[in-house]
Amino acid sequence: MKSALKAIFGLTVIIPILPLLSFAEKSVYGDDNRMDFFSVPADIQKLSDSVVSFWDTKKAVFDPLSKTFTLTTEKFGDKLNLCPEEKFREQPIGAFCSGSLVGADLVITAGHCLADQIKCDNTKLIFGYAVKKEGGQAPTRITEKEVYNCRKIVKRFQGAEPVDISSASASGLGPDYALIQLDRKVKGHQALTINRKKDLKRGDSILVIGHPVGLPLKVSGGATVRDTAPAGYFVTDLDTFGGNSGSPVFNAKTKLVEGILVRGDEDFMQSPAGCTTMATYSQSGGRGEDVTKISELQTAIPKLTAEKKAEAVLAAGTIKALTIGDITALRVFGEGAISFQ
Repeated sequence: MKSALKAIFGLTVIIPILPLLSFAEKSVYGDDNRMDFFSVPADIQKLSDSVVSFWDTKKAVFDPLSKTFTLTTEKFGDKLNLCPEEKFREQPIGAFCSGSLVGADLVITAGHCLADQIKCDNTKLIFGYAVKKEGGQAPTRITEKEVYNCRKIVKRFQGAEPVDISSASASGLGPDYALIQLDRKVKGHQALTINRKKDLKRGDSILVIGHPVGLPLKVSGGATVRDTAPAGYFVTDLDTFGGNSGSPVFNAKTKLVEGILVRGDEDFMQSPAGCTTMATYSQSGGRGEDVTKISELQTAIPKLTAEKKAEAVLAAGTIKALTIGDITALRVFGEGAISFQ
């Protein structure tokens, strides 16, 4: 256990992360900024619509009569014996990782989420697992059109797991990513645009969207880039947990994908009362959360139609052939972001 955690809680026991979640642990820095889908602005909801949750096939059972998948979940609070005041303790958990759509049938995630083709074959990728309205609940049944299979792993890299995750210089740290192809092209969801300029810098505002601890979709902002120097990844103070692995991390200004959340500090602690509480640090405390730089795999991610058109127009120095939508894409692209395909 880390001395910083002892100082905060005065404890000697760490509650282990859920077995279904990755080894890469995360935590809360400063205020807990996690928010449900219904609580965030429309532009962030649009980004969220392109984020997908990863489920073991045995937890998503298909009913041919209703053409829906029934999800098997557990209550967050009961599973971890959470203290009464813990956030989202009454919500269900079930997903084991997160990802995001970056092409017609392409999803990016963390490499440790899908170690091999066997894991790929036994994973369902589900869109729309979120609380869509205040007072509402996450769906227990998902329509067939929102559920996809992992067809194959297109590109993957994962360094050795660090022996001591608390040390930013621990051996084994580096990029951790996977680009996977789905069993069919995605309908009803838009591919996200990645930042190909490699211009992220320390202090830039960022946000993450994903499924911490397998919860319904959460958005967490109020964070910045701490360090971009490490090879293959950058360090942040995002509020994330196991299950967030694979989550897209966005530049809060441009809304471009800057990277993939892969690992961080401890998630949970045992309180003096005997229940489980989330590990919490000051905004600048802890070791930080690591995000694989999108540049590590950007050459494997095809450019979107809007990107190609904008580049062509910029090269030609004319906008005569562009539609209104294309002009909008060009204008935004010139500022560093395209939010639609």
